[in-house]
Amino acid sequence: MDRVKPAAPILKSSLRVVITGASSGLGLALARHYLERGAAVAAFARRGGLLQALAADFPDRVFAYALDVRDAIAMQNAANDFIARAGVPDVVIANAGVSVGTLTEYAEDIDAFQRVMDSNVLGIVKTFQPFVAAMREAGQGTLVGIASVAGFRGLPGAGAYSASKAAAISYLESLRVELRGSGVKVVTICPGYIRTPMTAINPYAMPFMLEAGEAARRMARAIERQTTFTVIPWQMGVVGRVLKWLPRWLYDALFAHAPHKPRGGSK
Repeated sequence: MDRVKPAAPILKSSLRVVITGASSGLGLALARHYLERGAAVAAFARRGGLLQALAADFPDRVFAYALDVRDAIAMQNAANDFIARAGVPDVVIANAGVSVGTLTEYAEDIDAFQRVMDSNVLGIVKTFQPFVAAMREAGQGTLVGIASVAGFRGLPGAGAYSASKAAAISYLESLRVELRGSGVKVVTICPGYIRTPMTAINPYAMPFMLEAGEAARRMARAIERQTTFTVIPWQMGVVGRVLKWLPRWLYDALFAHAPHKPRGGSK
């Protein structure tokens, strides 16, 4: 794990936000949204060079940690370092994730299934775990999990991704109930389509697509309100509810030949 230290101490009165997957796409947009509003941000991602570029744009307010959310030890060390130097975070956003086209019939896709589940499900657990005790002791804070509308139904060619996001939704609900009354809130956000490198290779129509900056703004508003569960944009929430309640026979008929992400296509 590499880190970039700020040149000066962070004021204890600053909003403290932890964001994983902060080097590009939605994570970067979220980081910039909070930084532009004066927050101190712990930015976690694998690509250290991009994190250093972000730190250069916002001197003294970025704690940059180059690591993989699948590495529990690195996550724990980074969390300890941030808490020691900046204080207990007010918001922790588990955003890091991968999307890979997969088909069960191919043995070589097993590794892709493993990577998606490790990143998109256990990555959330490993992001939150180092902070929960400190946040519970402080009696405040918000844990935010970025799930997806793709977790509402199993999408063809996206068995790993849909399963991971469905698991994330259930995990976040369990955590929310566990922490009820502690002062620590859990927010589940299910985005629809956002213009990022992850969606750039999708060979199908993506309705109601949002720019990453706009999506970040809407998410930050939901986080501030501590909305328990939200779909962004709301139109995809309507689509998701319709799909969720379709009879299985009708859903199968409609989606059996739907286009999907190419195998191995991921960001």
